Formats: sequence, C-alpha cells, structure tokens
Amino acid sequence: MRSPIRLAAASLVAVSALAAGTLAATAQGWPQKPIRMIVPIAAGSVTDVILRAAANELQPKLGQPIIIENKGGAAGILGATACAQSAPDAHTFCAVYHNTMSYNPLLFAKLPYNPDDIAPVGRLFFLIEGVFVSSDLGVATVAELKDKIQARPAALNYATLGEGSLPDLFLRWMNNQWNAKVQGIPYKGGGPAAQALMANEAQITRFGVGNFLAALQSGKVKALAVSSTTRSPLLPDVPTAAEAGIGGYPGIGWWGLGAPKGTPPEAIERLAAAFKTLFEEPKFKAFLDQQAVMSAPTGPKDFVAFLAEDRKAAELLIRIADTKPAEYKGD
Repeated sequence: MRSPIRLAAASLVAVSALAAGTLAATAQGWPQKPIRMIVPIAAGSVTDVILRAAANELQPKLGQPIIIENKGGAAGILGATACAQSAPDAHTFCAVYHNTMSYNPLLFAKLPYNPDDIAPVGRLFFLIEGVFVSSDLGVATVAELKDKIQARPAALNYATLGEGSLPDLFLRWMNNQWNAKVQGIPYKGGGPAAQALMANEAQITRFGVGNFLAALQSGKVKALAVSSTTRSPLLPDVPTAAEAGIGGYPGIGWWGLGAPKGTPPEAIERLAAAFKTLFEEPKFKAFLDQQAVMSAPTGPKDFVAFLAEDRKAAELLIRIADTKPAEYKGD
C-alpha cells in the first residue's frame, strides 16, 4: 500500500506537470482548444446576448470558439463558485460583475468562493439601468410609485436576482428610504424578471434597460427612470434617476471578465486584448448602444484598480441600505 506521503508527492508531481504543460502550451500559441466561458446569469439576458455576440465576432480572430456556459441564480454565486473552483488551464474564463466581485463578500457569510480566487481579466461595460413597473400597477412616475407603495407597504412584489443582488439592494434601499415593506422575489436573469412584470407576478424592479425593451414595446411594462446621467436615446421620454427624484442611490452595474486564480498571465492578457479591441470597434459599440449598455473595456491592470474603488462603493451602499451579512444557504 502506498503511503500518504508518497501519494501526496505523486499528486504534487502531477499538478506541477499539468502547470508546466499549460504554460508551455500558452507559450506555443493560445488558444489551442475551445474556450469555456462561465456566465453567472440566465441565457437570454442582456449580458448573455452580448457575450454570445462577442464570441461569434472573436472566433475567427482567436481561431477557436468561445463556448458559453450559463450558471445563473443566487446573485452570481453559482457561476462565481464554478469559476473559482475550475482548473487554471488557460482555456477557462468567466463573466464577473458587481455582485460576484464586490457585493457578495460583504453581504454573505461563508460564501462557497473567494473573489480573490478569480483573477481580474478586464472590465467590459457599464449597465444603463431602469426602474420598471408593471402597467397593471397604474403608476406613471416615481412619485406615484412611492405613494402607491406607502399606501400598501407590504402588498407589492419586486423582481430581484436573488438576495444581495444589485436589484435586491435597490429594493432594500427603497424600503429603507420610503419606510416600506415591498417583498423581493428572486429570478435567474433580466429576461425572466421582465416576464414576471409583464405577467404582473411582480410589479416593480430595477434592472438593465436592455432586458426590458421588448416588455416596454408590449405595453405591459412601463419605465419610470434610467440610471444614466443623461436620458437614454432608447428611452428619450424617460427621466433620469436625478430628474425622477432618486438620484441619491450610489450603486452602479458593470460586467467584466475573470479567470481561475493561477491562469497563465499570457492567456489573460491575450483574451483581455481581444475583448478590448472588439468593444472599442465602432460597429460593435453601436450594437452595445442598442443593448442599453456603455462600452468601457479595460485591461487587467486597470480592472484591478477599478475593483478597489467599486468595493468602496459597495460598502457605502450596504451601509445606506442598512444591510447586515446573511449566511449563504445555497440556491
């Protein structure tokens, strides 16, 4: 029978050989096989649509496909855990966002992943978010929404991405500011949340505008405000948050790319450069405008600096929302 010491030594040799092989492969030419991209949100949501479009554009340039793997739900925790626990094989990457990298560590105790186990690759874009209501609610402004909520403090439902997600934090901030008790219902993405408002299953939410364009066209959902500093060309008649009276909310939504800790720097730099070049192309930026997001690509170094500032903003919002850490109990 082999001793534990010999088994451990054999495992160390195997891991070292794998790492050496990965570095050698990266040096010889990357990528050498399809790239796995873990996306912590449901298929059909704005981020998923954007990343699939980017994958199509980048395949001829990279010489390998980017395979999207959706792991939505639980404020991005499922996808972030899968990313952090994956082997740093130079061909596994993930989409990351404000929750997975900044908010979750402050909102949950005993997370199944550590954001420091996800290496920053690059920021991609900021979300232009909107406050939306079901048309059945019968309100046309934020002021009317506030009156409706205060008249029936616990009678309405609000669509979130799960406890601790940015939509959920806006709900907590709103309840705190308006002395209300609107109830949160979790969904796996913006698409399902939009469907919930169309069906009047939930009456209120704050999500990326791109998720709700079809719902707005149906007439079953109404936009009350957008998070940008100027009115969105997609919704020119909708006031900004400041114009609507909710300009004090400090949260901002963004998306970027990460990789399992230990991923060879060469692979990180090359993927970051490929996405940054694409997100700066006029044609692709025009596509992003139609998804109601603002292109803002960076490389790894600038992304690290941005994350440091975003985590400070997360601490501020959580203090304002008067939110205490909760134990994560799984999806």
